[in-house]
Amino acid sequence: MPSFNQIILVGNLTRDPELRYTPKGKAVLNGGIAVNEHWTTETGEKKERVTFVDFTIWDRAAETFAQQTAKGAPIFLCGRLQLDSWDDAGTTRHKHTVTVETFQFLGGKPESPAPSTDKKQKRG
Repeated sequence: MPSFNQIILVGNLTRDPELRYTPKGKAVLNGGIAVNEHWTTETGEKKERVTFVDFTIWDRAAETFAQQTAKGAPIFLCGRLQLDSWDDAGTTRHKHTVTVETFQFLGGKPESPAPSTDKKQKRG
């Protein structure tokens, strides 16, 4: 039976991307994205639900992504869903992540707030 594993997400980065390198020098980036869903109930009440998804990007794409984005940046991600498993004090834990294959920047890199230039002068 054929199978297909593709996920597309559009949202905002929940934190600054974390770029690191494997012992063999391969770049790997870990990040998180928040995807918002908006709807109106039958009574007219507006609702919102946020889904948080962790993702990984590999190789040169990871380095490019880290240089061009920061927390809060809008981003389009396309990749495959992966189930990660690990042992934590005798308990097996599981978590779904997205391994990103392509991405598109949807806006500029958020800037840090400029330092205040408001200097109060002492009089007298």
